[in-house]
Amino acid sequence: MIMQEIQDEIKTLELSLTGDMFEDMDTRDKIHNLKMKLTGAKPPDQEIDCVGCGS
Repeated sequence: MIMQEIQDEIKTLELSLTGDMFEDMDTRDKIHNLKMKLTGAKPPDQEIDCVGCGS
C-alpha cells in the first residue's frame, strides 16, 4: 500500500465514525494502525511492532 492509499483509507474510515465509542472501536483501531504505518511508529524498545499497545 502506498502512502496516498493509506491516507485515503484513513480519510474514508474517519468519515465513517459515528461518535459512539463502542461502535467506533474497530474503526479507530484500523485508523491507528494505518497511521502507524505512515509514520513507522512502534513502542520504544520493541522488536515486534506495537506489542506495547496491543494493536
